[in-house]
Amino acid sequence: MPEILDQARTQVLGDGVGLDQAGILAVLNLPDEHLPAALQLAHDVRMRWCGPEVEVEGIVSLKTGGCPEDCHFCSQSGLFTSPVRSVWLDIPSLVEAAKQTAATGATEFCIVAAVRGPDARLMKQMREGVAAIKAEVDIQVAASLGMLSKEQVDDLVDMGVHRYNHNLETCRSYFPNVVTTHSWEERWETLRMVRDSGMEVCCGGILGLGETVEQRAEFAAQLAELNPHEVPLNFLNPRPGTPLGDRPVVEGKDALRAIAAFRLAMPRTILRYAGGREITLGDLGTRDGLLGGINAVIVGNYLTTLGRPATADLELLNELKMPVKALSDTL
Repeated sequence: MPEILDQARTQVLGDGVGLDQAGILAVLNLPDEHLPAALQLAHDVRMRWCGPEVEVEGIVSLKTGGCPEDCHFCSQSGLFTSPVRSVWLDIPSLVEAAKQTAATGATEFCIVAAVRGPDARLMKQMREGVAAIKAEVDIQVAASLGMLSKEQVDDLVDMGVHRYNHNLETCRSYFPNVVTTHSWEERWETLRMVRDSGMEVCCGGILGLGETVEQRAEFAAQLAELNPHEVPLNFLNPRPGTPLGDRPVVEGKDALRAIAAFRLAMPRTILRYAGGREITLGDLGTRDGLLGGINAVIVGNYLTTLGRPATADLELLNELKMPVKALSDTL
């Protein structure tokens, strides 16, 4: 057994203390023959510190495309030639999407907008949309609207939004290679305000943007420092017309190593399968990840890419005897 796994068994599984950046890097560099042991340990950590339940979430885009930012992975940027045009979703469609999400057993419904940050029109539509959903659907409402002001944070709390997603995307040292129209620090400041407001913080990123293994470890350590309630883990699904459209897909074993490493860095965090898992891991790898530290999934489609059918994920969770988390009013 590699020394790092022995250390993690005592420190992370035994004491609930996540690995530091050096330890995370050691896990990311484990040879293939030790990957099953790393995944088993990560699963044991998840079961001990999070339990067997899996949180299921659906997402919908309130405003798609036409974003002024230049995130190099994103087909919703208005600066690239990718074929996503600006579209707004009306309130009845939003409520219907929430109903369909709740019908899968999901407890979380996230409203997403492709913007640098919300303007007055978007905040008004959010207020109307959240109120309409809460009047008709028994589901928690989360939001992802870009960078916020303190006033906007307070408004979202007042609306009843209980969790806010704002991804750092990658580590601080690599971020300028991915986005140039705003800084990593600006994102961090939004996350700080969200955490201080009492809303739950959802913050993750995308692996496979061209970062080194060392930078991947840096990213996990920075997320652990933020201590988010939830970390959505995406794997790059290269989009035509974007600057990263020609990048290779993350190797399946590297993706599984990352899942184990992120779990061992953050033993108590909801670690959620997000975009790209279908092409990176396939069905077998998806199962391996759920038995290797993942304890939440986004069901159905993502913002601009197709996901697995919700029924396929729910059947797999049932087969693995992982109960879907029930809606809790305490959140």
